Amino acid sequence: MKIIENKRNDLAKRKEIKVIVSAEKNPGFESSLKSISEHFKSPAENIAMKEIKSKFGRDTFLITAFVYDSVSDKELFEPKKKLKKEAQAK
Repeated sequence: MKIIENKRNDLAKRKEIKVIVSAEKNPGFESSLKSISEHFKSPAENIAMKEIKSKFGRDTFLITAFVYDSVSDKELFEPKKKLKKEAQAK
């Protein structure tokens, strides 16, 4: 894991990071979340994964994520997930 950008956003109480990871296939959100959690020594519930990008034929992936100071700070800034219509009807 190579850190490209690590900015501190004091207003939002988070670190905005961009890292490059080498892998043979797309690492996916779950494994990327776990590796970022271990590297930055922060609980996984404090991390908001934004995107995983790659270019065709390459084995490097650009991962963008926000590492919040606490879960309450994350809930304050991250959008809420919408419920599916079937779950709302019940």
